[in-house]
Parts: sequence; structure tokens; C-alpha cells
Amino acid sequence: MSSQPSASTSRQIVWPSVITVISAAILIGAEVFGAAFAGGWALAILFGLSDMEAHILQAVLFVIGVFVMINFIRAAQRVEPFVRRG
Repeated sequence: MSSQPSASTSRQIVWPSVITVISAAILIGAEVFGAAFAGGWALAILFGLSDMEAHILQAVLFVIGVFVMINFIRAAQRVEPFVRRG
């Protein structure tokens, strides 16, 4: 068996798709993580939480934001494939 891929299975990165998805992820990530921190701060004030509890709430919302971003990247990759098989 040859360790090199054959010409029929070569893959090529589609840079416009990669750049589009990364740019959208940066924009949406800023909104998601900004909302996580601001929302955690606002909810902490609303419920009268201590500073430590506020930071824990912000961390929980941040983790939820990470899951949102992972799902966004996966869905965007299906719409804008990063690799073209040629």
C-alpha cells in the first residue's frame, strides 16, 4: 500500500469558505460571550448574588456559549465546506 494519497482523492482547502466561517464565528462569538458576561452580571444583581456567585454564573453562561459556538461552526461547515475533494 502506498502512503501517499492518489490523485483522485486529493483534497483542497476552500479558503473563501474558511475565511467566511471564521469571520462569522468571530462576530457571533463576540456577541455570545459578551452576552454571557453581561447576562451573568445582570442576573447576579437581579438575584442579589455575591461576587463569587456572579463569577460562577458568568462561567456557566460562558460554557453554554462555547457549546453554542461549537454547534455554529459545525453547522456552518456543512453549509460552507472547508475542503473540496478533487
